[in-house]
Amino acid sequence: MPPSVLSAVQIAVACALVAWMITGFTPLPGRWLRWKMFCRATFTIVSLTGTTKDGRTEPVNVYDHLSPGSFILGPPQLQAILDHLTRSGGRYERIDGTGRVLTGRGEHRVEVRESRVVL
Repeated sequence: MPPSVLSAVQIAVACALVAWMITGFTPLPGRWLRWKMFCRATFTIVSLTGTTKDGRTEPVNVYDHLSPGSFILGPPQLQAILDHLTRSGGRYERIDGTGRVLTGRGEHRVEVRESRVVL
């Protein structure tokens, strides 16, 4: 095969691959990214306020309680962290807040009422 034909085939394949990769990041209705890693992951973004045993309120960062490098937090994991923070001997009496859950099915509101995740 002549070198120019091989080079043209390589360029065409590379361009097709780049185009396919770019379209993988385009939004679809009801989805914020359609790349498989993002479509199957669940992200929870919440703003929480904890009430301590002595009645003071302070912001709660649930990501401080995840393992280093973790950023994917679904409602079940959020509930487990809330249980940890409010169980006997925990720092808080109760935790409340609001936020959003991002999934492959779209974006939904989430609330935390009296340390319980409500979708």
